[in-house]
Amino acid sequence: MKKVNVMPLGENVLVSFEKPEKKTESGIFLPENATEDRSSKRGCVVAVGESEKIRVKPGQDIIYTRYGGTDIKISGMEYSIVKNEDILAVITE
Repeated sequence: MKKVNVMPLGENVLVSFEKPEKKTESGIFLPENATEDRSSKRGCVVAVGESEKIRVKPGQDIIYTRYGGTDIKISGMEYSIVKNEDILAVITE
């Protein structure tokens, strides 16, 4: 994971999110609305704010609410700044 010079404040978390594939394994291209997950997003925690209420750590994969967070672009990479309360789960595989 590339180091980013952004430090979220308070109860905010910086997340690099995964964009859904626009093409299936068999080569079929999917329209924009077919690839949208309407209930939640998945991403990887890059940095966390200084609040003690935050229970996630950098490097963890998480699921957060679809409309939670503010999307930003830094050095060509896309991220979301998500409120701690919008994080739904930690993915453990």
